[in-house]
Amino acid sequence: MTLYHGTNQDIETIDLTRGLRHKDFCKGFYLTPDKNTAIRMAQKKKRIFGGTATLITYELDDEALHSELKVKIFPEKASVEWLLLVDANRDRKTLAPIHDYDIVIGPIADDGVVLQLTNFREGIYKPEQAAE
Repeated sequence: MTLYHGTNQDIETIDLTRGLRHKDFCKGFYLTPDKNTAIRMAQKKKRIFGGTATLITYELDDEALHSELKVKIFPEKASVEWLLLVDANRDRKTLAPIHDYDIVIGPIADDGVVLQLTNFREGIYKPEQAAE
């Protein structure tokens, strides 16, 4: 499976300690099968942090998903379980990791998700409505 990482610098070795804690799936190294999404992320990081927009390509052996690694695969469309995990991970009051998965595969949260999460947190939407 071909996956992409968009960044503002070349990466020789993946360093999981450099990830930020309050991302959708927690601290980690984020990849996407969508090349255009990775390119947009590289351009965004260059715009914000400087450097050079860089697209890095990785090949993931599908067997890794069926190994001793702890893998969580969400459906392609947002679900209540996905929404609750993203919401918990983005909660800056939470200091401990929310999960212990080695690999999390799921939808990419876009700007619209922020509004849905806000509506959910404020009780305007039930989890099912926000996930929809």
